Amino acid sequence: MRAEDLAGFEGRPAAVSGRAKDPVNAPMIRHWCEAMGDRHPAYAGPDPVAPPTMLQAWIMGGLSGHGPRGGRADAYGRLLGLLDRAGYTAVVATDCEQEYPRPLRPGDELTFDSVIETVSPLKSTRLGDGHFVTTRTEIRTAGVLVGTHRFRIFKYAPAGSGPEPGRAASGAVPEEFGPVPEKSGPSPGEPRPQRPRPVINRDNAGFWEGVAAGELLIQRCAACAELRFPWLPGCGRCGSPDWTTVRASGAGRVFSYVIMHHPPFPAFDPPYAVGLIELAEGVRMIGNLIGAEPDHVRIGTRVELEFLQVDTGLRLPVFRALPDGADA
Repeated sequence: MRAEDLAGFEGRPAAVSGRAKDPVNAPMIRHWCEAMGDRHPAYAGPDPVAPPTMLQAWIMGGLSGHGPRGGRADAYGRLLGLLDRAGYTAVVATDCEQEYPRPLRPGDELTFDSVIETVSPLKSTRLGDGHFVTTRTEIRTAGVLVGTHRFRIFKYAPAGSGPEPGRAASGAVPEEFGPVPEKSGPSPGEPRPQRPRPVINRDNAGFWEGVAAGELLIQRCAACAELRFPWLPGCGRCGSPDWTTVRASGAGRVFSYVIMHHPPFPAFDPPYAVGLIELAEGVRMIGNLIGAEPDHVRIGTRVELEFLQVDTGLRLPVFRALPDGADA
């Protein structure tokens, strides 16, 4: 697989004349706002607008896919297949950028076109070596541009299980390079790989300082007393940049959850449960669920906070499922 083979996909369509399954509608806006805890008045009432960050949600195909409405072009599938055959079988979404030329309102019927914007040269990361693939989607209603969604994934070979170092960069990986065998943990006698590190910046450094001290800290707006999580530089309710912190009790319930089976990653042992936890204080956060088999976790399960030293230098808040009848 040569670098020019990948670069040749840039500018080719990923979807042409796709159509959203449903028009923009008030029930979906309401469900979104309830799930996000967003009570902004612009999203309710007789003439609501849709939250801008719902942009991608309107054009997603759901579990059944878009079918012919999705306008899927062959180029994107061929690109991913080429990377798979070269050994870059794992994928992770890395980031997205969105622009909102005008608000969406109930009744808007959306169409979209996507293009493969860039395919990066070979990159080395802690996850492994691979290529970043960026698509740009333009979303319209009645021919008017209402949103641009740029989405980036990383197609990679998990560290220690992919092509030999240097082979992909030199173009020596054959087209029929077989898929990499799945590996979910270290071999006997091998040290366990480290977990991926969280991104710590000026906006969330206080949270991680609290974790290091054995405290789960929630932000509280100094102006309107609104609690918020995850940590943000300003209040979503009143806009104030001033805040204090509240120490969470650690009690909560499972609001939603997923069981992770794939893709396997050397630092984790699937299957494992990841929960969206509604804390007693009213905010929600995501964390690993421990203390119960994954298939025994249920919505409403009571949990309590623990701090787990997963490896040297990394401590994480996790939630232990409590047996029925136990106090959280």
